[in-house]
Amino acid sequence: MLDHVGLQCSDLAASAAFYDAVLAPLGLRRLSDFKVAMGYGSEHADFWIGALDSGDGFRESHIAFRAESRAAVDAFFAAAVAAGAEVLHAPAIHPEYHPSYYGAFVRDPDGNNVEAVSHGPE
Repeated sequence: MLDHVGLQCSDLAASAAFYDAVLAPLGLRRLSDFKVAMGYGSEHADFWIGALDSGDGFRESHIAFRAESRAAVDAFFAAAVAAGAEVLHAPAIHPEYHPSYYGAFVRDPDGNNVEAVSHGPE
């Protein structure tokens, strides 16, 4: 349904380091670097971060990245914790969403709720 998503970041370098680390276990990497915006994906840049250049105040966003396995969710979580992310929810099954929903939730450097989720049973 979505083509791409972008977030504005108050400290672009810190956010780039965070997303470089946490997206790698999910098979995603930085594909574009325009110095004021970076694009991530596996084949195409579907997720973008850019310098904060408009708007007042902070509004939390939620971004959920699909993981191929529960092990990938665990690796995402380990990378996020190593990068200093605030833990919202450690990796766990969330049956309130569906019986196989396995996700981990952290805050990025700007305070956004970032998740990795696997939908397959393991």
